[in-house]
Amino acid sequence: MKTNIKIEAINIKKVFNRTTVFSNISFILEEGSALAIAGKNGSGKSTLAKIIAGVLTPNAGEFIFSINDKEIALVNRFKYLGFVSPYLQLYEEFTALENIQIYSGVRKLNFNNKNLSSLFTKVGLFDRKGDPVRTYSSGMKQRLKYAFALLHQPPLLILDEPRSNLDSDGISIVYDIVKEQKQKGSVIIATNDKEDLQYCDSIIDLNVKVNNSNK
Repeated sequence: MKTNIKIEAINIKKVFNRTTVFSNISFILEEGSALAIAGKNGSGKSTLAKIIAGVLTPNAGEFIFSINDKEIALVNRFKYLGFVSPYLQLYEEFTALENIQIYSGVRKLNFNNKNLSSLFTKVGLFDRKGDPVRTYSSGMKQRLKYAFALLHQPPLLILDEPRSNLDSDGISIVYDIVKEQKQKGSVIIATNDKEDLQYCDSIIDLNVKVNNSNK
């Protein structure tokens, strides 16, 4: 059964230590499209991505997150999205496979070896899945985070600085994932990279929002 996702942001505002990071953020993201969150360092790209993912809460405004026209409560939002960011932590003393097994147990996901092998192949880690994560390069760790995000086949994929630590092969893997995700769901990309923006259908420029909020 196809899962149709729709996200509507209405006048989102975030304040840290009495400083307005951004305000008046509004957009609609629907099935089959990609949204870019752009802006200079410190403009709030990662903050907005975390708010959409439900990791942070806004100071004002509202998010309406719906699946098949049914609104999803904040507490259940994690079931429908995958989140990739360079600051997410892994269990480095365990293998990649053991990391996935732990994650599957926490999320109560069915552990399917065939699907898992396909996933490790997709992110280019099949031959290293049995190695401790501490032996991985920073780029390999970043690719493993994509495996985590895709494990439950979420209708929404949120990518914060998706090219971080990746070489050309890793970047190609990411763009293949973005193109595939748009065929079955939606993507949000927080980035300053012009090449990333080419894969997006619309852009939120936080530089403009920050400047307007400080007037």
